[in-house]
Amino acid sequence: MNEPATALKTAGLVAILRGLQPAEAQAVGEALYASGFRSLEVPLNSPQPLKSIEILRSVLPEDAVVGAGTVLTVEQVRSCHGAGSQIIVSPNTNVNVIRETVALGMDSFPGAATPSNAFDAIEAGAQNVKIFPAEQVGLAGFKAWTAVLPADIGLIPVGGINEENMAQWVDAGATGFGIGSSLYKSGRSLQDLRTRADKLVHAYQMIHEMRKSA
Repeated sequence: MNEPATALKTAGLVAILRGLQPAEAQAVGEALYASGFRSLEVPLNSPQPLKSIEILRSVLPEDAVVGAGTVLTVEQVRSCHGAGSQIIVSPNTNVNVIRETVALGMDSFPGAATPSNAFDAIEAGAQNVKIFPAEQVGLAGFKAWTAVLPADIGLIPVGGINEENMAQWVDAGATGFGIGSSLYKSGRSLQDLRTRADKLVHAYQMIHEMRKSA
């Protein structure tokens, strides 16, 4: 997740599983892993999110990263850690959440909508910043961010990302992506999920291959 654009991996894709039910967690997780996803996020406004995190962490291989999203408080950080979460993703920049996440040995992915948010997150200990909402920041705005942010900080756009616009964001400095409703929605069939996941992973791999040969 923290690698520069010249060393892209499919691990740089984070599947955002908003609405995931514990009963489907294993099947969804295994389908995404088979397609090449290595990072999965269960937002806390999903049904029984901690249970789904526990299931995903118990059934997926060790090279898979399972985390929690929409984490807003220090208490939630602790609960997620207890459930086996390895990453904490937030829609906002809460320095207390970031510090607690880092103190517990997890990776923090705080949401930032401005460079000021991003610098606050980095100062609090975040090594990755979630660019959210990416549509609002826009490519031109994002390019301005990369001119001033430290080069070793992972930049993960979330919102409106698909296989057709990934390359533009990578060229602008993105080191990974959070993929939500264009990948997973509650009730979507496993076949549909797998088809969408395969397309996203293939597009991401092609970006990687093109930049290796450039």
